[in-house]
Amino acid sequence: MFKKAERKSAKLRAALCGTSGSGKTYSALLLARGLCGESGKIAVIDTERGSASLYADVTDFDVAELAPPYSPARYKALITAAAKEYDVLVIDSLSHAWSAEGGVLDMHDKATMSNKGGNSYTAWRDVTPQHNQLVDAILSCPCHVIATMRSKTAYELQDNGNGKKTPVKIGLAPIQRDGMEYEFTLVLDVSVSNHIANSSKDRTQLWDGRNDRITVAHGTELREWLESGKSLPTVDDLLAELSACQTIEDCRLWLPAARQALRLKPGDALYIDITAKAKARADEILDAAI
Repeated sequence: MFKKAERKSAKLRAALCGTSGSGKTYSALLLARGLCGESGKIAVIDTERGSASLYADVTDFDVAELAPPYSPARYKALITAAAKEYDVLVIDSLSHAWSAEGGVLDMHDKATMSNKGGNSYTAWRDVTPQHNQLVDAILSCPCHVIATMRSKTAYELQDNGNGKKTPVKIGLAPIQRDGMEYEFTLVLDVSVSNHIANSSKDRTQLWDGRNDRITVAHGTELREWLESGKSLPTVDDLLAELSACQTIEDCRLWLPAARQALRLKPGDALYIDITAKAKARADEILDAAI
């Protein structure tokens, strides 16, 4: 059923894109500190051979250094661990999960070679689900997530007016799966010359037309906007709604809504628990009707 749309409180999903030396890591740490406040806890997944720790004097954070292979499964394991006790997770860099040793492209090459006939198209069938699981882990993570991505020059074949196609530079694109930037709430492109950030995607509208160096204040501003939405229901709130259900149909409608509100996935302990509780409530209603 349709209902009035409401902006709910949420956690940030931000991507900082730029070439080497643009200041992605430094900027991500400042943004993270603003998001969680002075006493908040920041975790960093560092794939850049310990480079994040060079900024240990910028702000307090804990780090997990990730060495090859940079498989989606290893990223996912660290994301799951960070979700249990940190307020902000910085993934520095997410590009390694795509193009570095053991990343998705490497996995695809190996899957192609192992297939009879070396069919690269069918090899994606084996690899894509693993990348999708990584994306799902980022989107469902209960803390703020900031991912850095390296940028590459993007070209497009355009008609040169003489009936031929020539490559034309159209800007920078992150080194990740095509369209990956659409998964984020905010995508900032950071320039290498002066570390100025501008948005290529911004659902918050706070960066519309803005060209600034990222500071802690920007993280604070984003946190205030994210928290200004309607509060998400708690487990207790949802269970109270379940107790108020008067028909089996009420229970049937309650269950998917509760799963969505809590961002649960099949296999999650809470997913299993509330499913059992919904069935138990439906059984109670059925028994009372007999």
